Amino acid sequence: MPWKNRLLWILQIFFGIYFIIIGVLHFVLPEGLPGPIEWMYDLGTTTHVIVGIAEVLGGLGLILPSVTRIRPELTVYAAVGLVLVMMGAIIWHATRSETSSLAQNVIIAALVGFVAYGRAKLYPIEAKS
Repeated sequence: MPWKNRLLWILQIFFGIYFIIIGVLHFVLPEGLPGPIEWMYDLGTTTHVIVGIAEVLGGLGLILPSVTRIRPELTVYAAVGLVLVMMGAIIWHATRSETSSLAQNVIIAALVGFVAYGRAKLYPIEAKS
């Protein structure tokens, strides 16, 4: 397996799990979140629901279609959707001058964008026949 394909799998699984966890946090919103993510308390209920659903579905979409090889092109769409979610996060953090969160979101958007490009052009996964 070429190293770029291996890297795509690692990114898909890592960010799939990451977005599922962050998405679930939008619904449970426990008290005492650590400093880097205490901005979550400032979001409205509707925003939590929309972003939480998008992140959970996007996280599942990064992993399940490729692993099962059932409609693997959905992984590309999930990755693009998560890039859009991260663009929203970039705008949110920029308006609040939260530079460390801003940088983190730019990096995540770029890596998930690489997954979208990689699965669309470099190493697409073939559907089960």
